[in-house]
Amino acid sequence: MKIRVPPKVVGWVAPPLARIVAASWRFEYVNREAWDGLVAAGNGFACMLWHETLLPLLWHHRKARAVIVVSQARDGQYLSDFAESIGYRLVRGSSSRGAVGALIAASRELERGAIVALTPDGPRGPRREMKSGVLAAAQRAGVPVLPVYAEAKSAWRLHSWDRFCVPKPFARVRVAYGAPFRVAPGAEQLAAAVSQARLAMDETERIARWPDGTATPTD
Repeated sequence: MKIRVPPKVVGWVAPPLARIVAASWRFEYVNREAWDGLVAAGNGFACMLWHETLLPLLWHHRKARAVIVVSQARDGQYLSDFAESIGYRLVRGSSSRGAVGALIAASRELERGAIVALTPDGPRGPRREMKSGVLAAAQRAGVPVLPVYAEAKSAWRLHSWDRFCVPKPFARVRVAYGAPFRVAPGAEQLAAAVSQARLAMDETERIARWPDGTATPTD
């Protein structure tokens, strides 16, 4: 028999449970100076990350007073509740619902000097398909884009469209930062930036791998 848990119950239980597990993770870094340099400059910038890595990256950057763009759909509510509970400010919208409003709101936050996290393949995929929203927001605001990736030495993968990564208790988590880049004005430059961004994410994932060559388990 399949037991259905009411969404409200999940909403009450999930955030505290996630905080307990997340507090046990052990973080290490690759190219952290890319992040530190942008933060020290005091200007806004866009963090570009795959949807599957949201949980460890949200936890790790919770003290950065950042803004995250979240889906208006119900399936994005749990993540947004968790993000808000640990200190993030939210911008509602996605590639499928409220896209224009979210783009404008994200751009305004960037112009005000905020760090804004966006998932170019969210909220429903396809997995790791680079959409242009994060790039358009950064282009409009004239700020850099920072690729970010996380690898967990030991993790569960949900059977969701993105194979969402949940590091196990006490897991080692490696956070890698890619080389920041800017998107020049113009439609052609935005289109070209999509390919550049995909290569940047691939490279950031590569440098996040452990010295023995292993990556986050997919099972």
